Amino acid sequence: MEYNFKGHWDNTYKNTPKEELGWFEDNPVPTTELIDKCHLSKDSLIFNAGAGCSILIQLLSEKGYRNILVNDISSTAIQNLKKQLSTTKNINFIVDDLTNPKELKNLKMIDLWHDRAVLHFFTDKNQQYNYFDLLKRKVKSRGYVIFSEFAVGGANKCCGLEVVNYNEEMFKEGLGDDFKLLESFNFEYKHPTNGNKRKYIYTLFRRN
Repeated sequence: MEYNFKGHWDNTYKNTPKEELGWFEDNPVPTTELIDKCHLSKDSLIFNAGAGCSILIQLLSEKGYRNILVNDISSTAIQNLKKQLSTTKNINFIVDDLTNPKELKNLKMIDLWHDRAVLHFFTDKNQQYNYFDLLKRKVKSRGYVIFSEFAVGGANKCCGLEVVNYNEEMFKEGLGDDFKLLESFNFEYKHPTNGNKRKYIYTLFRRN
């Protein structure tokens, strides 16, 4: 019997204040710095995979980006984000499974695919294949991909679920030869409330 990931994440976002979630950020500096290096136009289509409760969406809107697409498998997470962003325009929301996409198959071509702490939850090879297949179908030529996932040697569980720990070569294997690694660095995340630390790897790729 397949695990009910949608139910898991709905329960998580329903019962846990966002500030207590293990991946909560009050200022996603590493991500915003990588996005700045992409030199995107304000009309670029930015796709946030598994956005959850991320403050990044609001920050991108405040920077003037006008074409932001927010995805999560959890309808509860999306509803919470809609409330947070009730006064923010030019944001579209899609509840869908990145590893078994339906609506996401109809996405326009994407300028930037951003994933923080999502890919590492896909432990099954078929999940990983479907995720990368969707990404490669939807990121346009010269488009960018940002991954920030648990690094090799880091935590092997999060929110009660097993995770995959990543390095550069694993991202390259999933993306294939069409994508060039522009930047990669390790980052020690410190939870702003409880001080817990986690090892992440951040990478920026560009499609040839």
